[in-house]
Amino acid sequence: MDRLNQYNVKVKKNPLKTREDLERALYDLYGPLFKIGNEQKAGLLNLGTNGSVYGQKTRELEAFLRPFWGWGPLFSVTPNKYPAIKQQLVKGMIEGTTPTSDSYWGITGEYDQRFVEMAALSCTLIHCKVDFWDSLSTVQKENLANWLYQINEHTIPNNNWLFFRVLVNIALKKCGRIYSLEKLEADLQQLDQYYLENGWYFDGYKNQIDYYIPFAMHYYGLIYAKVMEDEDQERAAIYKERAIQFAQDFKEWFSSDGSAIPFGRSLTYRFAQSSFWAALAFADVEALPWGQIKKLVLNNLRYWFKQSIFSPEGLLTIGYGYQNLNMAEGYNAPGSPYWALKTFLLLALPENHPFWQAEEEPVKFLEKSVQKSPRMIIRHDSEGKEVQAFTSGQHSHEHAHADAKYEKLVYSTTFGFSVPKGNVLLKQGAFDNCLALSECDNRYRSRSGCESYEIHDDYIVSTWKPWKDVIIDTYLIPLTPWHVRIHRIHTNRELETAEGGFSAPVTEGAAYVTKDEHSLFYPSEVGTTGIIDIDGKRKADLIIPEPNTNLLYSKTVLPTLTSRLAPGKHLLVSSILGTDRGVEEISFQPIVSLAQECVMIQYRNRKYEIKIK
Repeated sequence: MDRLNQYNVKVKKNPLKTREDLERALYDLYGPLFKIGNEQKAGLLNLGTNGSVYGQKTRELEAFLRPFWGWGPLFSVTPNKYPAIKQQLVKGMIEGTTPTSDSYWGITGEYDQRFVEMAALSCTLIHCKVDFWDSLSTVQKENLANWLYQINEHTIPNNNWLFFRVLVNIALKKCGRIYSLEKLEADLQQLDQYYLENGWYFDGYKNQIDYYIPFAMHYYGLIYAKVMEDEDQERAAIYKERAIQFAQDFKEWFSSDGSAIPFGRSLTYRFAQSSFWAALAFADVEALPWGQIKKLVLNNLRYWFKQSIFSPEGLLTIGYGYQNLNMAEGYNAPGSPYWALKTFLLLALPENHPFWQAEEEPVKFLEKSVQKSPRMIIRHDSEGKEVQAFTSGQHSHEHAHADAKYEKLVYSTTFGFSVPKGNVLLKQGAFDNCLALSECDNRYRSRSGCESYEIHDDYIVSTWKPWKDVIIDTYLIPLTPWHVRIHRIHTNRELETAEGGFSAPVTEGAAYVTKDEHSLFYPSEVGTTGIIDIDGKRKADLIIPEPNTNLLYSKTVLPTLTSRLAPGKHLLVSSILGTDRGVEEISFQPIVSLAQECVMIQYRNRKYEIKIK
C-alpha cells in the first residue's frame, strides 16, 4: 500500500461481505466526524477551508446532516447500537432547528442549498420516528417541523430537487404535522414530466442525463415506493417498474473490478454511484438476481475504499480517484463527499432480507449496449474490466468543466477523463478523447453542444460548430479496445487541431512505442493507450498535461495527433487504443481504408462501412 493510500486503513481492509461489515464501515467512516463533532458546536461541522456557492454555516450544516443518509437506515434496524453517535445526531438536530441556538440553521431563501440537506433529515424521520421525533419535546417538535416546512414556502429548481420537497412533506405527514399536499402532488406530477423511456429520466434538463438519474431520480422514487406503497399503490408500482427497466441498462455502466464509468457532474460523490442498487433492495425490487445486485453494490464500495480518497484525518476528500479541487463543482464543500453515504441505505435491511442472504454472483455484462436515452454506446472488453462509454448529444449549460464532463468522445473506467486547468496550450487543456481546435493562437476549444446527433447500433455521429463558420461531423465507431474516429471538417478559417487519445498515468520506466511519426503508444501501469493517424498527415506527440487534470491519476501523459488546416474541407481519420492489457494489443489494430464518401473498417473478422455525409 503506497503512502498516500494509508489513511482510514480499517475501511480499506474491510471485506464488505456482510451487513455487519457494512455497519462497521459506516462506523469507521464516521469516526473522524464524531471526534470533530464533539469539539465543535452541536449541529455544525467545520471540516475544511475551501469555499462553495453557499455560505460557511450552510457548509457546516451540510457536513453534519449528510451522514444521516447512513445512520438513519442503521438505527431503523438496530436502534440501541452506538448510543453516543445517536445522541450527537439528535442533539445537533435539536440545536440546528432551535431559533435561539447559536447553531440554528437559519431562515431559508429561494433556491437554498439547505433544502438539499433536508432530504437526509427527512428520510431519517421516516426511518426512525421513535428516536428522532417521538423522543423530542413539544417545543423541539415544533421547531423541527417549522424549519423543514420552509421548503414549501420558496422556489426550488425544477429538477431532482423536487424530490427533496416530496420527502420533507412525507416526513411531516408521517410525524403528524402540517404538510403541503398541494406541493406534494404538484412535484410528483412535474417529476413525471422528466421521464423518457426504458426506465430513463432526465434531470430537469433534456440534454443532461447522468448519475443523477440512478442516485437521485430513481433513488428517491424507490424510497417513495417503499414508504408510501400502502397510500399510493399506483405510483409505487410505476416507480418500481421503471427501476426494473433502468437496471438492465445501468448495470452496464459498471466494471467487473467494481469501478463505474466516470461521467458527468458531481463525481465527488463517488460510491453514491451504487446507491441505486441499495434503493432497489430497500424497496424489495429484484430487478436483477439478488446475488448480482449484491455484487454490484458491494464491489463498487470495495473498489472505492481502496482508492486514495481520504485525508490524513480520515475524512472523505473532494475529488474522484484522489483529492482534487480542480474537478470540483461550485457546490462542493468539505462535507459534500458524504452524499456518498446514500449507499448505506442497505443498513435498513435486516439480516434475513434476501439481499443479505444471497451469495454474490458475477454480473452478466453485454459486450455492447446501445443506450439511446443517455445517448451512449457502452462497450465491455471480454473480461468486463475495461468499460468505455461513447457518447454524443449530451450537454450541461452551467456546471464547471461541463464540456469535459459531458462531451468527450469516450469515457473509460481504466483511464478516466481529464478536465482542463486552462485553454492556453495543449498541456493546460488536457484534451483527452476529444478534438481540440485553435485559430493558431494556442487557445483551444473542443466540442460544446451538438447541432444534431444520431445513435446507431454500430456507430455514433454528431454535428457541432466550434465557430459559426466551422462545421464538424464526427463519427465514432467503437470496436473495443480500439475505436475509430472520423471528423469531416468544413472551415472558413485556418485552424490548428489536436486529437487526444486516452490519457494514462505516468509510469516509471515506461517508454512510448512508435512505428512512425504518425502513431504513438504508451504502455502504462494500468494499460496501454495509443493513437494512429490513418492517412499519415498528422504528427503524433506525447503531451504531458498539467497535474491534477485527470480524475483518476494526478500526473498523466496523453498521445495526441496535431495538424494545421487551411480553409476548406478536410477529413481526419484515426484509430485509438485504450486497453487495460499490454502492448500486444497494438498488433490487433483495425484496418481502415478511405474511399470517396466512405470509410471501410475491418476488425477481428468484422467489416464496417461508414458512409460520410
